[in-house]
Amino acid sequence: MGIRFIIMVNKQGQTRLAQYYEWLTLEERRALEGEIVRKCLARTDHQCSFVDHRNYKIVYRRYASLFFMVGVDGDECELDIMFHLEKAHFMLEEMVMNGCIVETSKANILSPIQLMDKAH
Repeated sequence: MGIRFIIMVNKQGQTRLAQYYEWLTLEERRALEGEIVRKCLARTDHQCSFVDHRNYKIVYRRYASLFFMVGVDGDECELDIMFHLEKAHFMLEEMVMNGCIVETSKANILSPIQLMDKAH
């Protein structure tokens, strides 16, 4: 699964930050952002934070007055994460310590998990 974009918007739907990891024209970016923002902001707090849109899975979360939206490709779903929650937590702990990103190498993050899998 790869991250294709990260978008941060306020409660009014105004984009505050957008970073893309695949090439899209400015018009495609604007259209994509508008569609995703409308879809995510229209959801209630009781709905899950995973949304399918086009060929992306959107994972979003609201913090204070900002929404963070991450577009990923791949066939992962919420259940995949929930059934492997300890691995998700472990990966996050390998990447972030005390609020700072300390590791970005996919190989370095996954190698301890692969060792744990071999032990089972």
